[in-house]
Amino acid sequence: MSDTPEWLPPLVLFADYSGDWDAYLDAVYAFFWADFVEDKPIFQGSRLGLKKYPETRGKEATFWHMIQEGAVEEERTPDFRRCERIRWPRPIIENSTDAAIKVWRNTRKGGERICLWFEEDSYLVVLADRGKYILPWTAYPVEREHQQRKLQREYEEYCRTTAQKG
Repeated sequence: MSDTPEWLPPLVLFADYSGDWDAYLDAVYAFFWADFVEDKPIFQGSRLGLKKYPETRGKEATFWHMIQEGAVEEERTPDFRRCERIRWPRPIIENSTDAAIKVWRNTRKGGERICLWFEEDSYLVVLADRGKYILPWTAYPVEREHQQRKLQREYEEYCRTTAQKG
């Protein structure tokens, strides 16, 4: 990360919690709670809701989607790179007009999604547009080059289509 925006907080590192998973998870959740439960972020003038259910171990569904990976819901596992970046989704959402963030809409799994890609560190925040409200859906580092190329193509196609409509 060479030109990190000043609004982007530092990583939350596992090593800073002496390798104690429970203490680390509590800290990561405390950041999530502060950013999405206690005080909700604003995306382009709209206050975000939160997908709470199904709750697992007293924590909201969105929290688990932001810190775990895996295709099968019941088999998802914690991802340290996601955990480290738990403080990033809110500032990315709130700074979506910054040139460092590429923003576009698409349809994923039958739903309208808003993608916010911090390309410098290849980190993606996905919001679900439900029409009357918006939900933070997930956030994760995009590590594979083919996935990064796919995101770039999606963004470029969205920009082309939007320019043709406008």
